[in-house]
Amino acid sequence: MLISIAFFVFHPAGAYGGEWQEIEKKGLLTIAVKDNLRPLGYRDQEGNLRGFEIDLAHRLALELLGEEKAVQLIPVNNQERIQIVTDVEVDLAIASVTANASRRRIVDFSDSYYLDGTGILVKKGKKIDLTKKIGVLSNSRSIDQIRYNLPRVTLQAVSSYEKALELMELGEIEGFAGDITVLVGWVQENSDYELLSKVFGGYPLSIVLPKGRQYQELRDKVNQVIRKLNQEGWLEEKAKYWGLPINNLN
Repeated sequence: MLISIAFFVFHPAGAYGGEWQEIEKKGLLTIAVKDNLRPLGYRDQEGNLRGFEIDLAHRLALELLGEEKAVQLIPVNNQERIQIVTDVEVDLAIASVTANASRRRIVDFSDSYYLDGTGILVKKGKKIDLTKKIGVLSNSRSIDQIRYNLPRVTLQAVSSYEKALELMELGEIEGFAGDITVLVGWVQENSDYELLSKVFGGYPLSIVLPKGRQYQELRDKVNQVIRKLNQEGWLEEKAKYWGLPINNLN
């Protein structure tokens, strides 16, 4: 498995451009990624970036520039991951971003590389009664999914994933509903929990690209790679490797 080290460097707006000819000329892709979201993008004990989206970033560099290491990874938080693309401080972002109508007004998206969804985290080995309380983050998109698919469930709003785990330990809620890509990471780090097999809904995760005709060639090339990786089964293989439900692939 390829391991990456990202360096924190200040990048003035427009430093990268995002246009294919400039990327090809410099021989380097600059990609915004997550570094705190296992198993998509996180740091291991040595501080190296690892995860499904990290592997995808390297594979994209290999397909476009002929070298897996021809990529600079820039860790971002949720608030930065769209803005850093619109400011053209990176060429693109692979950072657990769901393609939706409001975001399409300001950025473009590639074809989906993974279909996220709502899952339910429960205490391992405990008999679950899904007519009782299930925790869910306040204002989460999981609320509508659970109400539609499990109408008998009583939802209890929680302020954080940590609070949900606390309530589960106290027996005040039967489980916790959230994004599969987040809950898988929790299970990997907390062996006392497991996910129910059912996944509700679908949220396409896509690569974020700058909007504009000058970026069309880059968008086309990125989409060609995503389609190739999907057809070859690479995306399914990597999802399985990182513990993500493979039946939830696009």
